[in-house]
Amino acid sequence: MEEKNNIGNEAEEKKMEDLLQESAKDTEIPDSLLPGEIEKKILERERIRKKRRRRHILSGTVAAGLCLVAGISGYFLITDHTGDMRSGTSEQSVSASSEAANPDGSGTDESSVTAGISETDLLATAEDYDEIYEYIQAEREYWEDAASATEESTADSSTGSAEARSFDSAGANAESISNTASGKEYSDTNVREEGVGEGDIVKTDGKNLYVVNGEKINIVGAGSTEMELLAQIEPEEGSYPSEVYAQDGYLAVVYTKSEYSDGTNGYDGYYRDYTCADVYDVSNPEEPEKIGGITQSGYFNTMRIRGGYVYLLSSFYADTGAARGNQPAYIPEVQGKLISTDCIYMPQGRMGNSYTVISSFDLDDPEGHTDSKAVFGNTGICYVSTENIYITESIYGESDSDVNQTSIRKVSYGEGILEGAGQTKLSGVLNDSFSIDEYDGYLRLVTTVTKTEGQTRGIVPLLAPEPSESNSLYVLDENLKIVGEIRDLAEGESVYSARFMGKTGYFVTFRQVDPLFSVDLSDPAAPKILGELKIPGFSEYLHPYGDGLLLGIGMDVDESGVATEGVKLSMFDISDPSDVREVQKYVIEDMYGTDVYDYRSVFADVEKNLFGFTAYGSGQKYYIFSYDENKGFRQEFERTLGGYGSTRGLYIGDRFYLVSGNTIEAYALDGFEKVGDLVL
Repeated sequence: MEEKNNIGNEAEEKKMEDLLQESAKDTEIPDSLLPGEIEKKILERERIRKKRRRRHILSGTVAAGLCLVAGISGYFLITDHTGDMRSGTSEQSVSASSEAANPDGSGTDESSVTAGISETDLLATAEDYDEIYEYIQAEREYWEDAASATEESTADSSTGSAEARSFDSAGANAESISNTASGKEYSDTNVREEGVGEGDIVKTDGKNLYVVNGEKINIVGAGSTEMELLAQIEPEEGSYPSEVYAQDGYLAVVYTKSEYSDGTNGYDGYYRDYTCADVYDVSNPEEPEKIGGITQSGYFNTMRIRGGYVYLLSSFYADTGAARGNQPAYIPEVQGKLISTDCIYMPQGRMGNSYTVISSFDLDDPEGHTDSKAVFGNTGICYVSTENIYITESIYGESDSDVNQTSIRKVSYGEGILEGAGQTKLSGVLNDSFSIDEYDGYLRLVTTVTKTEGQTRGIVPLLAPEPSESNSLYVLDENLKIVGEIRDLAEGESVYSARFMGKTGYFVTFRQVDPLFSVDLSDPAAPKILGELKIPGFSEYLHPYGDGLLLGIGMDVDESGVATEGVKLSMFDISDPSDVREVQKYVIEDMYGTDVYDYRSVFADVEKNLFGFTAYGSGQKYYIFSYDENKGFRQEFERTLGGYGSTRGLYIGDRFYLVSGNTIEAYALDGFEKVGDLVL
């Protein structure tokens, strides 16, 4: 598979090459591959991968990297694995290969719906902490066996050979939908699900800006002619703010902190990571007052807000070397107390060392902690609909299947109450959160299915043949039972972007050309491909843009599908889903990547006919465009930014604010003439 990678940022390329060269020097298994450390590495690697995931395919770095390890007969570890099915759950194994769809490509018969997919499992809770400890020990033994097998293979290889190591996971978050709430005089964060609020590094309540700036939060008055720094919030020393959320005079500040523990039973001390959410009364923005907060184990993952309740998600990694009696090392805590076993949902496999911790609280009463649950299992993409939280996990090299898979765990929520609703497993992995969507009680997903032949217990030969790929679309009911599917779509290609819009779905696959598929989902039991548009390049982000239009932001490539021609804007006419057409195209030359992989970085206001994003080339630039059905795309604004980093664009009234690093610039929304700036 030619991996999708971001383009630009030569320093990141050098870092990848240095990693490969270092891997070739030493045949020993480093400490970072031992139990308890590998999952942390995976999380960090995914964060880096998301930022550069377009680069190597279009710049040739991957090919150069492979040359460094040519002739090596080593192995690398593939993450996410499960053992035998947990007792009390379905033992139906996943088929070794996908069956073909019906000749017309629309849906399947009853037998093909169940073949190749495991039945839904209830989310069973833990019997006691000892049961969890046994799962964690099984995980430790698993990785010790994997390390031993790798070491033996290396010893058997020819002199001068080396081991190359690779880490990957299906983490993180790329999501989005509408940017502006109708009737408001200010823009909001581009969120994944309409009606579900999200935090961001910059938020506004229509009067003030709340900006994450290093280790502090700046409150900036922005409703008048001149911007003014009103106050700043500094969480605990040594903590690192991630996001803020403002609503009804309250501000939630989310940050991560580490605490040192002396250890017990003779074990050495270690650091524990916690995710914290402090709530401030900012009705007087010059004097923010902390009114409460919540603390839970793990690294910050994401948060959502619905009906006045905040839902905080973190990823907690258990210490696989901990003693049985040292429960805080392998059982997550909330507000300083261990989560009870009846609130810990167990995985389908009989091993693991990580959790997704979910807590809820009322924004105006943060001390009144409402509920907490922990879902045992590696965290991948988290998708939150208006009623349910879906936690996914990518699985590679499982013994009962020769394709990659996705485990889905469903937790319902409402008024702060959390309840496990079910879990299932299906073939293929998700590209991002746009690849999964809930509508009218049905869950729709599109996955890329890759053969995992040659993998044993999560280990795959470094020089294994290029995997074969295809794509599948599934429709699941509220019990996570498959009611409809289409398989074997776009063989040899992988999903780059998707957007489900009511009863129609759109998704883009790519290898050398960009097929945009449209799918009729009006009958959940019989999804049907309506059309397929093939054009050069690919769209990595799709956004509804008014009646019958779909905006695509991605890359333009040459006929070989290798060299980039620049950042590409496409406007698709989807008024007839069976005949989707690219009606306008615009290429920003000498730009080799964008930040649209982070859904919240996209500014899009269809009513004002404006959308903005950051692009990367020899430098970093922020662009704003408008669209005319006759004249096409028009560049309204361009600003060269200093350095590389996250940038946000938003408006309040008739002013547009560009926040980059510690600088805020103000522009007239009409014409984008600069009217002020502020250095924080």
